[in-house]
Amino acid sequence: MRVALSVREGKVSSVLLLRRLRSGSRKNAHYAAFREVGRVIRTIQLLRYLSDPQMRRRVTAATNKVEAYNGFSEWVRFGNRGVITDNDPVEQEKAVKFNALLTDCLIFHNTLDIAEVVRQLQSEGWKAEPEDLAEVSPYLTEKIMRFGEYSTHELDLPSRRHTSRTSTSTSPGSARRTAASYCPESAPAVCVTASRTSPK
Repeated sequence: MRVALSVREGKVSSVLLLRRLRSGSRKNAHYAAFREVGRVIRTIQLLRYLSDPQMRRRVTAATNKVEAYNGFSEWVRFGNRGVITDNDPVEQEKAVKFNALLTDCLIFHNTLDIAEVVRQLQSEGWKAEPEDLAEVSPYLTEKIMRFGEYSTHELDLPSRRHTSRTSTSTSPGSARRTAASYCPESAPAVCVTASRTSPK
């Protein structure tokens, strides 16, 4: 109590107090006092948790949500199996922050989709109770394409029919003709070189 009053009145700075508490020395009376206070608070909290079923349900639900978020974040970070191989602390922090940003964007997108579905159901006469909405999770992965969608229809590549030409003749002229028959228009120099080095 004296420490709290001293901090409130400005007689002891919070920086100095934290510095003393961080020492962890058994001879430090302030450290020992705050440690015992912490143990009392923890014991009271555990007793409340054991005696209150509703509190246990809330704690379990919150814990499950945290674990679900971590699982969704790991699902988003699929590159290199989620392993950060860079030893640079700055690059490591970038990887963590960018993954958290992408995860939050996907959660926001899922939440918008869920809200749209709920509004549509309400317009059709369905009732959406808060208890039911609390059970809906925004960590949906079924409609998310992690690897993207790649389409080649916009490239307008002409289809070219390939005709196989084989020759059983071993004469030099036939070898040159055979090499020339497989020569694409985009690489004539390669084919000329191949025809010149054909066995005689």
